[in-house]
Amino acid sequence: MEVIYEENWDAKEEPQLKGIVTRLFCRQGFYLQMGQDGSMDGTKDDSTNSSLFNLIPVGLRVVAIQSVKTGLYIAMNGEGHLYSSELFTAECKFKESVFENYYVIYSSMLYRQKESGRAWFLGLNKEGQAMKGNRVKKTKPAAHFLPKPIEVAMYREPSLHDVGEAVPKLAGGPPSKSTTSEPVVMNGGKPVNKPDKEET
Repeated sequence: MEVIYEENWDAKEEPQLKGIVTRLFCRQGFYLQMGQDGSMDGTKDDSTNSSLFNLIPVGLRVVAIQSVKTGLYIAMNGEGHLYSSELFTAECKFKESVFENYYVIYSSMLYRQKESGRAWFLGLNKEGQAMKGNRVKKTKPAAHFLPKPIEVAMYREPSLHDVGEAVPKLAGGPPSKSTTSEPVVMNGGKPVNKPDKEET
């Protein structure tokens, strides 16, 4: 019985989700990229590792977007800001929808306009800078991405963490739980916990 249990346990640890390694080309003329510090913007370079992302299915037409280079997830907070998260939380879930021009749009599964119910989208402006989700309209080029798949890959299902574990406080304090010295970076490249080496 013990052997069977161990075999079943091992099977659970095996990758079970089929996703893709891809680059996301924005209609503004930039590839989405994540820097080593977790900051996000656009690049015209189609060969850099910083623009490679794992698109992992975590629901029906719902994906997690994880940087291949840093292992951090793209997330959107309640203010509409994009940030990078070490933990996979509900803020890391994006609905993937195909627009009528064959571009793909990614909207936050957690947040939207309270009054109109309009979704908040992942987007880059004309300068290649990440935009606040509530400023991005799905009909505009800023929200339109063309996935350029590199390869199909199998992934383990990410463990869902509580949003409060990874999201920095609005006052600008460090995350409540952190297992890395890497700072969490908000949209615009402003680190939340600035010291590189901070003993806690």
